[in-house]
Amino acid sequence: MSGKPKLTYPNGRGRMESIRWLLAAAGVEFEEEFLETREQYQKLIKDGALLFDQVPLVEIDGMKMVQTRAILSYIAAKYNLYGKDLKERAFIDMYVEGTADLMGMIITFVFTPPKERNLALIVERATT
Repeated sequence: MSGKPKLTYPNGRGRMESIRWLLAAAGVEFEEEFLETREQYQKLIKDGALLFDQVPLVEIDGMKMVQTRAILSYIAAKYNLYGKDLKERAFIDMYVEGTADLMGMIITFVFTPPKERNLALIVERATT
């Protein structure tokens, strides 16, 4: 593998998108391998590449990292995008957690019965 980070995920945005954005913000080129079959995913599990049997998977600096927030924290720290001090880091973490909460609302929206959907709340949270 080259020195570029390798991202493994199904061909879609999902939880990998924030990782792509952060690498782009850091000016880091990366490679992607899209999971197109269940067999590809099962092979990663069998090979021990997926702690918790979950993707996204990012291979970087000789590590196979899973768990989006851990990956984001590592990349941010590696490329000096994680604040200049502890206070800035805390604000960054609050923002990340807030966007994760918003993403949870968006993801569950389509699975919520139409009469119980509250798009106005999601829009309000996203804009304020």
